[in-house]
Formats: sequence, C-alpha cells, structure tokens
Amino acid sequence: MFLNLLYATALVMLSPVVLYRMIRHGRYRRGGSQKLFGLSRHHAAQLRGDHGRVIWLHAVSVGEVNLLPELVKRLAVRSPDAAIVISSSTDTGYDLAVKHFGADRVFFCPLDFTWAVSRTLRNLQCSHLVLAELELWPNLIAAAERLGCPVAVVNGRLSERSAAGYQKFARLLTPTFARLSMVGCQDVVTAKRFVDCGVERTRTRVTGSLKFDNAPRSRETTEVASRMNWAGVDAWHRVWCFGSTQSGEEALAIRVFHRCRQEHPELRLILVPRHPERFDSVADLIVANGDRVVRRSRNDSQFDDQWESDEVILVDTIGELKHWWGVAQIATVGGSFGDRGGQNMLEPAGYGCAVSFGPNTKNFDTIAGRLLDGGGAVRVADEDELEQFVRRCLDDIPAADDLGRNAQSIVDEHRGAYDRTIDMLGIGDSRSQSKRRAA
Repeated sequence: MFLNLLYATALVMLSPVVLYRMIRHGRYRRGGSQKLFGLSRHHAAQLRGDHGRVIWLHAVSVGEVNLLPELVKRLAVRSPDAAIVISSSTDTGYDLAVKHFGADRVFFCPLDFTWAVSRTLRNLQCSHLVLAELELWPNLIAAAERLGCPVAVVNGRLSERSAAGYQKFARLLTPTFARLSMVGCQDVVTAKRFVDCGVERTRTRVTGSLKFDNAPRSRETTEVASRMNWAGVDAWHRVWCFGSTQSGEEALAIRVFHRCRQEHPELRLILVPRHPERFDSVADLIVANGDRVVRRSRNDSQFDDQWESDEVILVDTIGELKHWWGVAQIATVGGSFGDRGGQNMLEPAGYGCAVSFGPNTKNFDTIAGRLLDGGGAVRVADEDELEQFVRRCLDDIPAADDLGRNAQSIVDEHRGAYDRTIDMLGIGDSRSQSKRRAA
C-alpha cells in the first residue's frame, strides 16, 4: 500500500511534465489503460492464444528490445507449448517490439501499482517472467511470487552507483532482490553487486553480455547493402556515423565535420539522434549550419546522384541504427559526451568500425573497458580530441582498419551469452519440468 501511495504521489507531481510531453511530443498517449490498470482478460486471452501457459519477457526500451529476438527464438524451440509475449515501457520500445514480433504478441508494461501488475499476471496465466537487464519493480516481483511465477533477470547490469542507491533503501528493496529466482549477470563484479543488494549467491550466474552475441558479424548483409545504395556510398567515401546522439552532440559533430572535410572532401556524415522528438530540431540544426539535410523517413528511394559533401544524412527512424553503423568506417557512440552514460558500442565494433566514444560511459563501463584494453576503441575527452580521432582515421586508413579489426576480435572472443542464458533459465528443458512437478 505504501508503494502504491508513493507511486501515485510521484505520478501527480510529474503530471505537468507528462502532459507537456503528450502535447508537445506525442509521448505517453498510447497504452494508458494497460499501464494504469493492467491487461484486460480479453486482451490477455488474445496474447495467450491457444497456448496453455505464457512466458512474459519485459524490455524497457529500444536497446533491451533488440536483445530479445534471438532469445525468443531459442525459447520457442525449447517451449513450443508456451506463448511468448513481450512488453515495453516506451513508445519507441513498443514500436520496435511490434516490428520484431507482431502486434499480437506485444503490450505496454503496467506501471508498478499492485492492482495493475496482479491483473496482468493473472490474466496472462504467466508461468515465467523474464526481465531484460534490470527493471526493479517491487510490486510486480512480489505479485509474481504470490502467483508462483518465477522472475529471472537476463543480461543483468547494475552499476556501482545504482547498487549503492538500492542499498540506501535496503529495508524496502532487499526483499525484492531476494525474490528473484535467477540473475544472469554480465560479469563477476555485477554478480557481486546483485548479491550485496539481496540476491542469494546461488541464484546468480555470470552469463556474459548478450550484446556481444547480438553484435553484427559482417557488413555483407542485405540490410547494410540497401542503406549503402540508398545513401549513394561508393569506394571513395569515408563515412562517419555518430549514433544515439543526445542534445549538444549533433552540433559538436557538425563542427568537427566541417573542419575535417576542408582537407578531406571524401568525408560524409550520418547523424542518428536517440529520441524521436528531437528529429525535427536536429534537421533544423543541420540546415542552420549550412548543410543540406537528407532525412531517412522522407526519402524512401536511393539517391539519383552521388552523395554530396554538403549533405548530412539524418536517420529519423526507429530501429535502423544497427544497420547504419555498417555503412560507416568511422563510428562515434553518442550519449557519452553528456550525462546519459553512453550507448551500446558493440554494434559498430562488430562491423569493424574505428570506434570512439566520449568520457561518460558509465552505463557500459565493462564493455567500454574491454574494447579499450584490447585496442578496439578510443575514448576522447572533448571536441578537440574527437576531431583528432576523426582526422587520424582519415589520414591513416590502415591504422583505423587495425582498430576495427581489434574491435571485431574482442566481440568474437566474448560471444556465447545466449547459450549460457538459456541454460540458466532452464525453461522448457527437463530441469524446469522436474522443478515444476516438485513444486
């Protein structure tokens, strides 16, 4: 009851912000009933179909959703009698999940009110709940335990700062961690943090990061080829992709691009903002700086002519960044020059790009550290160092290619997390069947 009151108070306090974003950016308009009241019996029945039980996978947004297709594929093989349904908390995550799995398998995750999460679990007849990375919702996890539905975390990550924050509220949150049936962690340090927060040691496994397995293996795909043709890329071009950008990073990229192309007219720039509500403002920024903007969403056919030096491609669509990294030889991962804490740098690494990122990668510290230690990426402190990095990649192409090859080798070395994760979950195999019978 206390948590419900706390959530309701927070919702009321944030309502002006929510209302503004609904009106200004069109966010939070969909799925209101599912979020506030949970899944109805009718909608849950549609998701469940003819299956006798349901495996519910939750991924908060785009990055987590992108981890699920391979996991869903493997779970479907091991549990053909189960419906596998996917929830997300954001509009972009929901849309990407629909793109991957179809609208008949996707719903908006209920807010962590007791009535909403209990109703969803009951109506789904959920047999397993799997959380991607970590979505710590005490009411949801407690309701699942009451209904006999084990809750597992896959690709678990828990930063030092987050773990310290959770431990400050140990009386409230330790029972939630203790209820987790299994946690697949990205590394040993993360596993220890989960234990320190209350997970039983025997319920943790070091499975590695699914992002290594999910990273591309080759540029020789139809998805990459179609984007290269669309953009008019040829062998003369050197393409720099700055992806998952947050406010301020696009302006930084444009300034560096303008200075570098004076000596290197072969340089081309692709910008991929993280949030859809910023697409229009980034397009305006490109034009204001004297370039022509080519918007992916408004140009569905390939260029009639070659990509010109004053054209900047703006990828203003969802779920495409993974393939655009493959168009580039030089990559800068956004969200790392401000306070966001970085984004996934393994996708450009998998393609063998010369990878760089800014000083703040707190959300991907382990992955960033492995790439840096293995000579597969470069951390730059500011705009000047970023310009130096781009210039080196243009002046010394063999060295840039070596950086990319190192990145690919590191990615390949750490693959195998999906196998370990599926083994940890034990859903659908003889172990899980015997556990259910014993229960």
